[in-house]
Amino acid sequence: MSKETAVYTHGHHASVLRSHTWRTAENSAAYLLGELKPHMKILDIGCGPGTITADLAALVPQGHVTGVDIAAGIVEQARALAAERGLDNTDFAVADTNALDYPDDTFCVVHAHQVLQHVGDPVQALREMRRVTKPGGIIAVRDSDYGAFTWFPQSPGLDEWAALYQKVARSNGGEPNAGRRLRSWARAAGLEDITSTASTWVFATPDERAWWGGLWADRTTASVYAQLAVDGGHATADGLEAISGAWHTWAADDDAWYMVPHGEILCRV
Repeated sequence: MSKETAVYTHGHHASVLRSHTWRTAENSAAYLLGELKPHMKILDIGCGPGTITADLAALVPQGHVTGVDIAAGIVEQARALAAERGLDNTDFAVADTNALDYPDDTFCVVHAHQVLQHVGDPVQALREMRRVTKPGGIIAVRDSDYGAFTWFPQSPGLDEWAALYQKVARSNGGEPNAGRRLRSWARAAGLEDITSTASTWVFATPDERAWWGGLWADRTTASVYAQLAVDGGHATADGLEAISGAWHTWAADDDAWYMVPHGEILCRV
């Protein structure tokens, strides 16, 4: 099987992990929770620091959750979090979504949050998810859609950020507008019983704005994304500083509001 060709746009800088560790099963996988049964065996692909993985494990106390990620360092962080929470029904491994090291028909649920936007061949990734899902099982995928992000008030700096992010993500082999494409990718992968939904994150209170605007301000100048933007010829360091400042200006406005939309699919195998 092929190996991953896309470059992960965000990396694992502290500014990135501030958002990744905020994610829970409730705020990031609510569309799946009603399907879970206590005995289920779950694969969480792209588990990152493991916060969603740990939540899923707590919801299947007679079952088991395996978290996998392509980055070895972040897998260790996820493993430590599960141990800290006292969860004995988890395990973690380094894995490539395109070639999972598990037999056919292994898992009751295969879950991936914010993964397909970062892979070079999302259809192949879904085929591989289908392979390791038991008949009657569920594939659950949720991805944001950067082209549909919406904010107020209007900001030329954030407009520039949005255009730049699209360029950087695509040059890395990803698809930043993944949310709207999930259903078509699933159908191309041979999946037929597909339920499509959508949900949002909204950041509007002073604390929410400071958190969201601050992490993107930092990410724009200090993360792997910043390095890729400059090295790829998409931006200059001065330009990134200006965008970072626009994030701080937006966050300080009492009228500011930001919405992150997500596409979701539940595919029954």
